Amino acid sequence: MNRRVLTGLIVAAGAWLAPLAPAWGGEIQGRVLIAGDVPAPRKVPVTIDNYVCGTEKLAGDLVVSKDREVRNVVVWLENPPAGAPSSPPATPAQMDQKECVFAPRVMIVPAPGTVEFLNSDRLLHNLHSSPKDNNPFNRTQPKGRTIPIAFEKPEILRIDCDLHSWMRAWVVVARHPFYALTDAQGRFKLDNLPPGRYTVHLWHETLGQASRTLTVGDGPTQLTVDLRAR
Repeated sequence: MNRRVLTGLIVAAGAWLAPLAPAWGGEIQGRVLIAGDVPAPRKVPVTIDNYVCGTEKLAGDLVVSKDREVRNVVVWLENPPAGAPSSPPATPAQMDQKECVFAPRVMIVPAPGTVEFLNSDRLLHNLHSSPKDNNPFNRTQPKGRTIPIAFEKPEILRIDCDLHSWMRAWVVVARHPFYALTDAQGRFKLDNLPPGRYTVHLWHETLGQASRTLTVGDGPTQLTVDLRAR
C-alpha cells in the first residue's frame, strides 16, 4: 500500500472516530417513592361519549404501587457532562388517544423533536396546549387522523383535550440526552457518566419538583428520593 492511500485511510478513520463520545462507566440508578401512606387511586366521572369512554376513568395524575413507588417522574441532570453527545436525531414519537385517555401520559422527546398524535377512538378529540417557549396549538382530530407537531425548545408542556376534560398528557422536550422517566417500580437510570458531582432534578405533575446532589464514581451510584404529596 502506497503512502498516499495509507494517509487517506488514516484521515478517513479519524473523521469517522472523532464524533464518537467517550464511553464512561458511571451511572445513577434511582428510585422514587411517595412519602407516607399510599393514596387510593383517584377516579373521575365520565359524562359524555360513554359508548367509547365508559362511565369513569382513573385520573392518572398519580400512579403509585403498593410499595410506594411512583411512576411517570421526570428525572434529569442539571447539566450534561463535558464531552457528552447531543441528542441524536430521532424518529417521531407517538402519543395515542385511545379509550379517551392519552397514551402514554408522559413522554420525553429531544429538542428539537416531533410527536405524532394519533386518534384511535371512533369519536372526535382535540389537541390543545399553551406552552411558554414552543408554539401553541389547538387542533381538532377526528378518528384515524395523525397530527405531527414539532417542538423546538426545551420545556415541560401540558396537552389537553377540550372535548373530554379528564384527558391530559405531558410532553417533556429535553435539552440534552440525560433525561429519564420512572417506570411502574419508580425506577430510573442515567448512565454513561464520567465520575463527578451532579445535581439531579425531578418533576412530577402532582408531587411537584425536587433536586438532589450526589457524587458519581466509576460504576453504579444509588439514589432514592421520597416525594411528599402537596
